[in-house]
Amino acid sequence: MITEVTKGSQIAIVEKLAREIWTEHYPPIIGKDQVRYMLDKFQSKDVISAQIKDEGFRYFLIEEEGGYIGYLGVQPKGEQLFLSKIYVRRSERGKGFGKKSVQFLEDLARRLNLRKISLTVNRNNISAVKAYEKMGFKNLGPVVQDIGNGFIMDDFRMEKLIG
Repeated sequence: MITEVTKGSQIAIVEKLAREIWTEHYPPIIGKDQVRYMLDKFQSKDVISAQIKDEGFRYFLIEEEGGYIGYLGVQPKGEQLFLSKIYVRRSERGKGFGKKSVQFLEDLARRLNLRKISLTVNRNNISAVKAYEKMGFKNLGPVVQDIGNGFIMDDFRMEKLIG
């Protein structure tokens, strides 16, 4: 089940999931220091609250058998739905939750009359890149962003047209 985050208690759950998932998945890809920096800069309760209140972000919790196993963060931009965050606990990966989440987002994009879903994914996160390609996303090439404090995001930009 996927439910929209509307309360502070739910934002706290998103923050907790972010810390758990990021600290087990990303250090081999971007290093522990960048993981800590990005969690503080992009995944804290205060930042998530501000994104929802001021920037048009929408967050959703993924729930399975009474427990939260992941979350999504999206932002409508022009004629696209930008998929900023999609994270699932390691123990739940490979069970179709990513695919179900993307189908949920396709339906959301259609309801919002948006033509595509776009995202950025770390170029070295090979399993995620392959999963997105399998779900119909096209790789549009590299994009590098300076995120401050001497860190960069070295990503691929991907998109999927919504029919």
